[in-house]
Amino acid sequence: MNTPADQLKKQLKQQGITEVECMISDFCGIARGKIAATGKFLEEGGMRLPESVLLQTVTGDYVDDQVFHALLDEAGADMFCRPAPHAVFVLPWLAEPTAMVIHDSLDKFGKPIELSPRNALKRVLDLYADNGWRPVVAPELEFYLTRRSHDPDLPLEAPNGRSGRPERGRQSFSIDATHEFAALFEDLYQWCDVQQLDLDTLSHESGPAQMEVNFRHGDALRLADQLIVFKRTLHEAALKHGVSATFMAKPIAFQPGSAMHIHQSVQNVATGKNLFATDDGAMSKQFLHYIGGLQRYIPQMLPLFAPNVNSFRRFLPDNCAPVNVAWGHENRTVGLRVPTAPAAGLRVENRLPGADANPYLAMAATLLCGYLGILEELSPCDPLQGRAYDHCGLLLPNTLEDALSRMEECDVLKQYLGCRFVQGYVAVKRTEHGNYSQVISSWEREYLQSNV
Repeated sequence: MNTPADQLKKQLKQQGITEVECMISDFCGIARGKIAATGKFLEEGGMRLPESVLLQTVTGDYVDDQVFHALLDEAGADMFCRPAPHAVFVLPWLAEPTAMVIHDSLDKFGKPIELSPRNALKRVLDLYADNGWRPVVAPELEFYLTRRSHDPDLPLEAPNGRSGRPERGRQSFSIDATHEFAALFEDLYQWCDVQQLDLDTLSHESGPAQMEVNFRHGDALRLADQLIVFKRTLHEAALKHGVSATFMAKPIAFQPGSAMHIHQSVQNVATGKNLFATDDGAMSKQFLHYIGGLQRYIPQMLPLFAPNVNSFRRFLPDNCAPVNVAWGHENRTVGLRVPTAPAAGLRVENRLPGADANPYLAMAATLLCGYLGILEELSPCDPLQGRAYDHCGLLLPNTLEDALSRMEECDVLKQYLGCRFVQGYVAVKRTEHGNYSQVISSWEREYLQSNV
């Protein structure tokens, strides 16, 4: 019998891989794990890591001792990480033939670790599978290329392109502005092709040297894996070409933020038909309930879409980002856009997740909200016509502190993703916010130092 372990061994051998990066994602989307020679990796069949790595903040700190000991084994027990099927990605920028293998995290009894972001998405996908459904998603990821800088006090700037000049103004969808970084994107697409990432189109967004890459629609878990890999791949391509890349939600003042829009629909596995459309192509009741679920629960799960203080700088009126959970047809000012499409492609686009969100958690949250809408038969409001930036009826929490408080009180999230997950995530983000609060900004020095 050809087991997954046999298939993995064959794949690594065929690709000539001599070194393996054993990787899991923490709440922040940071790749954590170990590096091993291929022979050692295959001998071990995975890796062991302390579960505490899942409670690290973006600064590398841990949550306070009280929460730490409440959520983790006091003896500091390891979790057992096993290679995930079909999650092997070659790293073509390294001289040594190396593959990154994404792992699933299990406890000593073989049960999924509740704090794992990848496990959270798998739990939500199991809800759909139990009903004979399969979510279909298509993410669109925005990012900025910036000038290299080693001083965090200096504002980020657009880098010089091949013309030797930085981009000025806003060049939305400009092909020439995109070609300023043609060599970088040639490497990026070549590397992504080697990794079998499902990239579709590349376009220039509104900000200077701001780009968007669209992925082809497909399985949510597979695409979340690919987003994790893509982010790392882009960082490496940027470094090779002497610039930086950032997925911050709002990296440059007075410029548009960067999002991770997620198009989503649900397929009936037995029939292969889109659950969101009736036979004549109209919106089904399930589709409207799905939108109702997004409207009801996104405000309670917002930190999974907007995980950082910087995320909320993107949610400003007139800033090319929605600040509401209104929905509408072909309306980019609402949080939930329904593009014109035939029955097979009828879908809703969640425009709220930032580019800084953990792909596993953003996918899990948006799919869980929609699932709950179908389950509870929630009705959405009427679709919004016209400009929605000033729409006041369906606003979101406007600070990370408020959003975390609402998430902490979300019983349905605890029911489906676990109390430990919610407690751990909120604790990590509060710890990060506490660290942020200790920093004195340049604005404070400029305007308060001599004026108050």
